[in-house]
Amino acid sequence: MSTSLLRPLVLTMGDPAGIGPEIVVKALRERPDLLGKVVVAGDVPTLRRALSLGAHEPRADALMLAQIGTLASLPGVPVGCMAVVQACALVQPVAWGDIGAQAGRAAAECIEFAARAALRREARAVVTAPIHKESLAAAGVSHPGHTELLQALAAEHAGVPVTAMPVRMMLSSPGLSTVLVSIHMSLRQALDAVTTARVLQTIETTHTHFQRLGHPRARIAVAGLNPHSGEGGLFGREEIEVIAPAVAGARKAGIDASGPHAPDTVFMRARQGDFDVVVAMYHDQGLIPVKLLGLEHGVNTTLGLPFVRTSPDHGTAFDLAGTGRASAASLLAAIDAAMRATG
Repeated sequence: MSTSLLRPLVLTMGDPAGIGPEIVVKALRERPDLLGKVVVAGDVPTLRRALSLGAHEPRADALMLAQIGTLASLPGVPVGCMAVVQACALVQPVAWGDIGAQAGRAAAECIEFAARAALRREARAVVTAPIHKESLAAAGVSHPGHTELLQALAAEHAGVPVTAMPVRMMLSSPGLSTVLVSIHMSLRQALDAVTTARVLQTIETTHTHFQRLGHPRARIAVAGLNPHSGEGGLFGREEIEVIAPAVAGARKAGIDASGPHAPDTVFMRARQGDFDVVVAMYHDQGLIPVKLLGLEHGVNTTLGLPFVRTSPDHGTAFDLAGTGRASAASLLAAIDAAMRATG
């Protein structure tokens, strides 16, 4: 048996004011087979409150909460119990839907707990429930989201600068996966981030990820930046001067990369089976087509980390928080993706 199978997957509760805690509970209610494989990093009172949301459901009594001190205590958790580590210093549950420093700090502390456990090889993988970027900023966290925070923690653990730990975001839905050259920055800044070095690094990071999954010849389509991929320079020269050299460099290294392809058709072609993954030049170029195909099964994977990290492809949904109506489908898809990647 793989040693990774002996270690638990750590699931963070996300922002305690959002739907994270309730979809964590709902996911484990719907999939009791996960209980002996997953430890939730969160706040015990917040998760008890989330448990109470489903008290009226037919199978509500089938799930209880068991607080444990370390990940190694998971084998001793009684059958039918959700194992929870108190991973943050939240004084009491915050109000549903409230943006604030308390919630942001608790979410960040849970992420740090999970990441450090994975970096110490105590955890098989990390799956993160949604966080709210305003609450994170209110707590004084300098990183705008999960990807950047996890990158910083991994770089710190390795004793290298953040620039030496390049990471990329991959969003996947059934039939389409996209990897982003840049993530959380303004569109104007994102255009400046389209450099030959950065595009080539994104292609290489994507190739390495698929290699680790046992797919050494993944067909990587690289999207253009401008309409119709620049039309030979009529609508911009980035394709000619920046993107094409990156593709050529990747091909020289033996990577099955092609492009730049017209961005208004490349995602459709990938979904039709022409490519395995698309490298997109900026956040919305890559995420709009993935999310259009359905948030309920979307998965966010961070490429380039020394451990597997996935998350659902949706946000905190403050308007649904506390109602018990939020779906756990995307979170379950993220858990299953992490299990497959480490199986």
